[in-house]
Amino acid sequence: MEQFIGCDAHKKFSVFVAVNEKGHAGEALRVTHDRELYREFLSRLPAHSAIAVEASGSYSWLVDEMERLGHRPKLCNPLEAKRRMGLTNKTDKLDAKGLAILLRNGTLPEVWIPPSELRDQRELLRLRIFLVRMRTRVKNRIHATLGRHNIQVPGADLFGVAARKQLGVRLPELPVHCREAVEQELATVDFLKLQIESAERRLEGLRKISVEADLLKTLPCVGEILSMVLMLEIGRVDRFPTAAHLASYAGLVPRVHSSGGHTRMGQVCGNVNRNLKWAFVEIGNLVVVNQRRLAGTHVVRLYQRVKRAKNHQKAVVAVGRHLAEAAWSVLTKLEVYREPHDRQQQALSSTRG
Repeated sequence: MEQFIGCDAHKKFSVFVAVNEKGHAGEALRVTHDRELYREFLSRLPAHSAIAVEASGSYSWLVDEMERLGHRPKLCNPLEAKRRMGLTNKTDKLDAKGLAILLRNGTLPEVWIPPSELRDQRELLRLRIFLVRMRTRVKNRIHATLGRHNIQVPGADLFGVAARKQLGVRLPELPVHCREAVEQELATVDFLKLQIESAERRLEGLRKISVEADLLKTLPCVGEILSMVLMLEIGRVDRFPTAAHLASYAGLVPRVHSSGGHTRMGQVCGNVNRNLKWAFVEIGNLVVVNQRRLAGTHVVRLYQRVKRAKNHQKAVVAVGRHLAEAAWSVLTKLEVYREPHDRQQQALSSTRG
């Protein structure tokens, strides 16, 4: 008789509950996260067992161990799984049993499990994103300190070569502890720059062997780094049935509230791939910055039309949604990005011909 297994995973241990085809649940078993003990427990399970696991920060190694021993891990959306369980009480045993029942009923809100190689590559990409954000925070602290003491350094970039020299001359004007803080922060900026460059060199090595990254670079305002973000965060594009599914996964589709003949568009969903959402919104903002250079293109016309009717934020999201759907088309067809109106004009030309 087939068993359906639910795994309620925590940081230091997991609780397993098996449910058979008739819906009868077995005893809850707690397994500590000692790798050898974990492997021993998994080896005692029936061969090729289906195991439901909630997506969490530590799911990766659990899934790897399950796959290594021939089992079939099923990763699920934890928030949606909790809603579908409909449990009044919450215990580890009830959660594991609930996952097993959802798996048995075919109602488990399953999500895609990226291959281990892709998960590893994403870590490099996310490291680069983390380092850039950290550098930005340090730079903002330096600007704030100089602003509090009215020290103004000419130049567009305070951290350029010429401005750094002038800043070095002005630093003695700061109080002693503020000066030491700025000096340490400048050293941190220099260190982070080296770390970012190292990550970018490794990302460049991945990009050179990726056809998908080269195709994504044909999207408006997408360069080396953003093409890698899109490629690694999207993963296998065939897991999205339509372009709209990819746009929804990237958090670029607003909620719809429709009742009694009244329809209202709400905010975009929050339970999404945040790195992918950031990337498409960043591309949308780059389109806005480069409006003059991109004048007449579809993305600029889309931004200007939505901005007139609504506002800048919604217009940028609209551009991001178009680009997400375009990315799906580019990756699915393995073709470069083409302007939507170009395709319409080609259709008209062929009709006239």
